[in-house]
Amino acid sequence: MKKKAFYSLLLAVIFPAFLSAQDQGHAHGMSKSYTWPTEKGVLEKLDKWQDLKFGMIIHYGLYSELGIVESWSICAEEADWIPRDSTICYDEYKRQYWSTIDRFNPVKLDPESWARYGKEAGMKYVVFTTKHHDGFAMFDTKYSDFSITKGAFKDHPRSNIAKEVFNAFRNDGYMIGAYFSKPDWHSQYFWWDRYATPNRRVNYNIAKNPWRWKQFEKFTYNQIEELMNGDYGSIDILWLDGGWVRPERPGERERLGTSFLGAMEIDMDKIAAMARSYQPNLLMVDRTIAGKNENYQTPEQGIPDKQLNNPWESCITLGKDWGFTPNDPYKSSATVIHKLVEIVAKGGSLLLGIGPKPDGTLPNEVVDRLKGIGEWTSQNGKAIYGTRNAQVYNDGNTWFTQSKDGKKIYSITCLTEGEAIPETISWKGWEPKKGSAIRYVPTGQKVKWTKTNDGDIVITLPKGIKQGCAAVAFEVTPAPSKQLIAF
Repeated sequence: MKKKAFYSLLLAVIFPAFLSAQDQGHAHGMSKSYTWPTEKGVLEKLDKWQDLKFGMIIHYGLYSELGIVESWSICAEEADWIPRDSTICYDEYKRQYWSTIDRFNPVKLDPESWARYGKEAGMKYVVFTTKHHDGFAMFDTKYSDFSITKGAFKDHPRSNIAKEVFNAFRNDGYMIGAYFSKPDWHSQYFWWDRYATPNRRVNYNIAKNPWRWKQFEKFTYNQIEELMNGDYGSIDILWLDGGWVRPERPGERERLGTSFLGAMEIDMDKIAAMARSYQPNLLMVDRTIAGKNENYQTPEQGIPDKQLNNPWESCITLGKDWGFTPNDPYKSSATVIHKLVEIVAKGGSLLLGIGPKPDGTLPNEVVDRLKGIGEWTSQNGKAIYGTRNAQVYNDGNTWFTQSKDGKKIYSITCLTEGEAIPETISWKGWEPKKGSAIRYVPTGQKVKWTKTNDGDIVITLPKGIKQGCAAVAFEVTPAPSKQLIAF
């Protein structure tokens, strides 16, 4: 989302790495505190998830058919990133959007190829949009007629797309995550036709209409139960979006004035208990809502300024948009690799956004980028997967990780895209013990290293590194334990 320069600067000064969802608009920020789970099984699964480091989030729905920025255009908010046809009235636009159910027909649906290309890229977990804010369910729900199994695709043998996606990725060894939007703009219990829909929030006064909000709470609970009850197999992560559906925050009533229609709280403790009764040790990710139901934090479209000591992931799009849009300017494979390296060195995971085409296949550019990423991760994954924070984690373009047992240190230097491979790389900040071995990760080959009078550690790169290599990774043993310590 484009923001006014002054406002952006002000936010960056006050909250450098913890911008709220409301401040960011389209891009959710990060909650300002973290609460560790207390359940042993949840902690164990969280540790397993932290080993994975790299995942895919898939946005797929009616907006894919239309080639627009997810379902945001039906929200009446005025923003540069929400494109909407200005030649028709807002209500007519919404009606036309709803009618897309009658032509969204992904007859070439191929989630097996999505999983295969993701696996080739080195991805280890997936999060799939079972329902975005528009309320269109990509699963077979009995609580709404607005679903993929009720429209143009209803007679296809793979019409229950969420189930097909989960099965395909599960069969390829991924950890499985279900994205679910807490707000539902299609539901009469959230956007009531009695009133206009001026923004993303509920459009009626909850305090004056408690029955209607209770119906929405029940509706939300029931749909999540459909996804969790075992019909969709084993689910590892419940990834809840729409952070404006939450308890009231201090000062919110005064700040929003007449636009405040009541806290949009749903009983997350009850939902979590239900979900875990079906899916033991499920990771709950109630995004941006700090507390026991946010098992890891999820800054969006950015990377925290500093290393964090609790579980988190940056969710970042491969292109500009989350879903498919024509002519989307996709990031290069090297750019994604550099982001992955930085995120992992700061203690996080990268969840990369992918948008399949309306017919159910991936754009050729996406496949190309995933293959390029995989060329690097397949050779250098040792420095990424299963690693943990190192106390000294960065010097310029060089980032450091370490093995979980602390016995090995990895240095990863990101190379400038388009430039020739240098003969040497260097860093400052820590030095290997005298006599330590430094090996080039892809081959295990020992490399020559020296320390200059200025304290630089200089490594001579081995011959034969392919031009276009995004980053070079090295393993240092034994680890200098006094200078690099796991948190």
